[in-house]
Amino acid sequence: MSKQVTRVDTLFLHQTGDDYLVVARRDGKRVLRGKLELKETNAGPRPLRFLVTRKGEDSPRDPSQFVELARSAARIRISQQTPKDGRDELKEMLDGYQLEALTVRTCRRCAVNGRYSPITDDTAIKAEHEHICRDCAVKELEGELSFAGGLTQAAQERLEELLYETGDLTRITNLLQGELDPDLTKFDTISATTEDVELVETSTLDLHPNLKSMLTERFDTLLPVQSLAIDNGLLDGDDQLVVSATATGKTLVGELAGINRMLNDDGKMLFLVPLVALANQKHEDFKERYGHLGKVTIRVGASRINDDGNRFDPNADVIVGTYEGIDHALRTGKDLGDIGTVVIDEVHTLKEEERGHRLDGMIARLKHYCEARAKRREGYGGAQWIYLSATVGNPKWLAQNLRANLVEYEDRPVPIERHVTFADGQEKPRIENRLVRQAFDSKSSKGYRGQTIIFTNSRRRCHEIARKMDYNAAAYHAGLDYGQRKRVERQFANQDLAAVVTTAALAAGVDFPASQVIFDTLAMGIEWLSVQEFSQMLGRAGRPDYHDKGVVYLLVEPDASYHNTMEMTEDEVAFKLLKGEMEEVRTVYDQSSAVEETLANIVVAGKKAKALNSRMLGEVPTTHAVGKLLEWGFIDGLDPTPLGLAVTRQFLSPREAFAILDGIRKGSSPYEIVADLELDEEGR
Repeated sequence: MSKQVTRVDTLFLHQTGDDYLVVARRDGKRVLRGKLELKETNAGPRPLRFLVTRKGEDSPRDPSQFVELARSAARIRISQQTPKDGRDELKEMLDGYQLEALTVRTCRRCAVNGRYSPITDDTAIKAEHEHICRDCAVKELEGELSFAGGLTQAAQERLEELLYETGDLTRITNLLQGELDPDLTKFDTISATTEDVELVETSTLDLHPNLKSMLTERFDTLLPVQSLAIDNGLLDGDDQLVVSATATGKTLVGELAGINRMLNDDGKMLFLVPLVALANQKHEDFKERYGHLGKVTIRVGASRINDDGNRFDPNADVIVGTYEGIDHALRTGKDLGDIGTVVIDEVHTLKEEERGHRLDGMIARLKHYCEARAKRREGYGGAQWIYLSATVGNPKWLAQNLRANLVEYEDRPVPIERHVTFADGQEKPRIENRLVRQAFDSKSSKGYRGQTIIFTNSRRRCHEIARKMDYNAAAYHAGLDYGQRKRVERQFANQDLAAVVTTAALAAGVDFPASQVIFDTLAMGIEWLSVQEFSQMLGRAGRPDYHDKGVVYLLVEPDASYHNTMEMTEDEVAFKLLKGEMEEVRTVYDQSSAVEETLANIVVAGKKAKALNSRMLGEVPTTHAVGKLLEWGFIDGLDPTPLGLAVTRQFLSPREAFAILDGIRKGSSPYEIVADLELDEEGR
């Protein structure tokens, strides 16, 4: 024994009931673990029994060997403990041998396993009724995470950060049970910022008298982003890309240019959006605001089915439309008259896989239409283009390629708190209900109740969540008819609804002045959100005229995904979105999209289709696309065949066109063909 422990760096003693754990360490390694019992003698407490543990078995040693071990130690540490009968017998025993020892706080769980782990006020973690070291706390947290389904490294690191900050293991593990602790769920705050901009007084604007009188009645000055647009040539006819956060006044930039040019007989205004729900709302807004100045009409994508125009009047002064609705008018040769202003709202749609190339192509075709009309009609000088977005990762590149002046205003009218908590799919509605109640039961300094938008990934889930809310809530998605959607919008505006539960329909900007946004999932359909989509959606929280701040909650299900094609899990996606950088807005073409847009350009522009292809944002392999169109019988020379016309007017991809042709040749009914198309789409 004495030969084995001639030198010990540290001797650690820890009370475990009636006896004491003994751990000896040398050169950072444990060289002995044992147990010590004391007895009371006339000289004070002395060793009674000394056991050394080897391979799980206790071997008795002469008690004097403990004294020899203690004298060989460079330092002795005693775990802080409860004195017996008011006495610290261990300290008394060591004093009797003239051995000095320092009392320290240690981790009991480490001590039980023969480890010496001192803890301090800064490093101790509270766990139930004791304090433990960080290593033991992390190990227990990992066990909870494993039970909850497992978290990715990013999520685990976030919880460990919170563990160290709070020093309370129970508070952290409660997060995994869906408990809401705002101090812990809070990830960060996007601060309210105000860029120093000299505001333009509305009385100084060179506008048509009718528009100017309307504007000066409403405002003394323009908002910062509107003032910057004026300074960058808005009223001089310059094209502009306006990038600014939600609720900063971008829409009025387009209206100022479009309505002013319309009143000055410089052509009508086209205001184009990606979704029917947005088009309906803008149509109603513009009819109410400008209906007395000119005729307002709407053209949405649905009109391509029955070609009845859907209340569309091409001679109207203001045309609100979806990208697809106006593109269909171009593809079918509709006369849109003299266009003075084109406003492309949500221009970041250019980066979307399915809709992006169609917007890119539509812009090229509409510019061709305006330029061709300008050559034919004396006095018509073409259109001014205004592109609007809240979220663009590469604004300078996009402005340059759109040949537009960049107006960028990095302002946040109100701060936004972003929170993360963990819950499974069944638990999420309970948490959402609580958050909705909390928001609606409070009022801002402006006197408005807090209202909530809940984003989820399916129409069925929208209704499921809405039914589980204690307060009035409604589902809102593209499956509702126009009247149903308008009723929900009106109820929300009147504060008769505490919450709306929606799919992506609201993300692009339907005007719901919500104070709180909750992400029930981080997926839309079977795809994870991009950083840009996420930023667009959370930007719906908090309006300067209504709220003091916006609040965003991500309800994250550990280890969850919503389709077998999803490679990441929801907790992994959550921290990617919170920490990620905005994606660049670029349009990427594969063979299918290149063929589709080239065919549409040939239908609209004939032999000038190559010039249209070359002006689009994405690189279109024109020669290859034309070769495929010839091979498939969609064109004859550079003229569309009847088949090609049918394909482009119905916005069919080549795959869809061939599937329909195959169904017709097999004698399938239209219903069977549509069903096969839907199944094929789901399986891709």
